[in-house]
Amino acid sequence: MSSQYFATVARGLEPLAVQELEALGAEAIEPGFCGVGFSGDRSLLYRVNLWARLPFRVLVKLDEFSCQTAEDLYQGIRTIDWQPYLTPTHTLAVTATGKSRQLNHTHFTALQVKNAIVDQQQAAFGERSSVDTEQPDVRINIHLEHDQCTVSLDSSGSSLHRRGYRPAVGAAPLKESLAAALIQLTGWQPDMPFFDPLCGSGTLPLEASLKALNVAPGLFREQFGFETWPDFDDDLWDGLLQEAEDSQREDLEAVIVGCDRDPEVIRQARANALNCGVGHLVKFSSEELDSVEAPADHGVLLCNPPYGERLGRDENLGQFYKLLGNVLKQRFKGWTAFVLSGNKELASTIGLRSSQRFPVYNGSLPCQLMKYELY
Repeated sequence: MSSQYFATVARGLEPLAVQELEALGAEAIEPGFCGVGFSGDRSLLYRVNLWARLPFRVLVKLDEFSCQTAEDLYQGIRTIDWQPYLTPTHTLAVTATGKSRQLNHTHFTALQVKNAIVDQQQAAFGERSSVDTEQPDVRINIHLEHDQCTVSLDSSGSSLHRRGYRPAVGAAPLKESLAAALIQLTGWQPDMPFFDPLCGSGTLPLEASLKALNVAPGLFREQFGFETWPDFDDDLWDGLLQEAEDSQREDLEAVIVGCDRDPEVIRQARANALNCGVGHLVKFSSEELDSVEAPADHGVLLCNPPYGERLGRDENLGQFYKLLGNVLKQRFKGWTAFVLSGNKELASTIGLRSSQRFPVYNGSLPCQLMKYELY
């Protein structure tokens, strides 16, 4: 049976998410704001959670109704038969986003939804679900927009960008989902060398290695939201996990390398690589930027240098970007370099002409991924 789903993604990544969902077999794909709608069966729901590298969550749409007032919300929720999705023995939590003219406090909205559900349970069974905001068995997502209420189940649990392999992170870690998106934007393929000269705790090289080895990012997670649902299909899930394990590759086709000036974050990167099972494949070293050398005669270089404040407040950072430009120009001939920056003034001090720029959001910060062809 086909259901309607919605994968939430970072702003601006919707077109990339469409490509990813198409590759995973999704149907009726429709990009929206900060997400992509699609349809498919239960197997697809499990597969997207296991394999998709870009989404934060995959929501299962249950209902949509007109909703202007608190009473509209309560009655709309009460008309849904919750028994297939939630029994009194299951814990629940409600997450609310968006607002209407009269429902403009998400905490009140969530409380109203919870009340409607447990009142239905009390009437039917004489008992009700307990609330667990941290690790509920069933998390319900409510979204209000244009006097419409969309009711969904969150199939993912904790955000999918938290792969589970990275307990050790540097001072300004890049989300794994954004790292995967940046790699996708570069057009890098596993038979091409990959290098990050400012790798921090290793997120970009590690995400590249997982893609190169065809490792499903969900394999590192302890649990997904759908595993505690009443209709969880254990056999289907075990089959998909086994399929993912069997499809992994053992060796890289080309080198993947990361370096950073800070020996402590390199230690963290190596620990994260061990957690990924790629400690013997991905090379990390502590290097000052001015001593970095290309690990091959061609490839893709991708880095996320610090953005800092405005250039006038931090001349040292301006010098750092200038050094980055010089290193790229002098030592990476034959490579294609990509630099993510949230500071246009700093980016201009690189001193190279970009051949292409991709708008990207790092959290709420608008950034640009700049492409440099190095001849």
